[in-house]
Amino acid sequence: MAGRWYPDDPARLAADVDRFLSSADVPRLPAPRAIVAPHAGLMYSGPVGAYAYKAVKDHPPDAIVMVGPSHFVPFDGVSIWPEGAWATPFGLVQVDTALASALAAAKGVMTDFPEAHRREHSLEMQLTFIAHLMAGVPIVPMVMGEQTRETAFLAGELIAGAIADSGRRVLLVASSDLSHYEPADTAARLDDVVMSHVQRLDDQGLMNALESNPRHACGGGPMVAVLHAVRQLGASDAAVLRYADSGDVSGDKSSVVGYMAAAIW
Repeated sequence: MAGRWYPDDPARLAADVDRFLSSADVPRLPAPRAIVAPHAGLMYSGPVGAYAYKAVKDHPPDAIVMVGPSHFVPFDGVSIWPEGAWATPFGLVQVDTALASALAAAKGVMTDFPEAHRREHSLEMQLTFIAHLMAGVPIVPMVMGEQTRETAFLAGELIAGAIADSGRRVLLVASSDLSHYEPADTAARLDDVVMSHVQRLDDQGLMNALESNPRHACGGGPMVAVLHAVRQLGASDAAVLRYADSGDVSGDKSSVVGYMAAAIW
């Protein structure tokens, strides 16, 4: 998406990211164990995502596990990119091979399906902030296929286990936009349901809401997996830091996409 959804020139990209961060008024929080951030074009979702990343910028982790949805390739389970590096305008971001290998070795929903990553933007958009703010911190990219209850909760169990076994401070990132192409007032009602569950760390309630109405979010399964994992790792509090929709940028409130930034600690 470089050169399309965000600038491919590092100076321009840094200027955009820094501008969004400087406008994000985030209260002082404990070091987040997880964040939720959107993944639309940077001009639309960047002003919201900046709130999530500002909450973690002074607390760099040892590694970052990113969980996003597959928009283009249907498959069962969660595909891990196991090694190498991801290219960004700011340079290469290394994959944490040890942590990725521990997750890939777990029996259950984890799989190696490279095709799921090739056109996918849900993780790439997170790197516009990660590569700028946390240079040198390795990542584990994970894309979720069919967002079933079994997949989301088992993925959360396996992620929590691998992080606990590593003994390292790992940041979890759930990549998700909220409702899509609804009038702004309808979007706000749908999105409020998701935000209320995230604020309460209510992974079961969020999964129930997604099953009853999939219009709530495109990355609901990743959010459930991250909530489930972080609860097991000891998180007890969460806050929605910002909510907006695409109409705040485009001016068109007749058909919007909702965006949320949240921190969990």
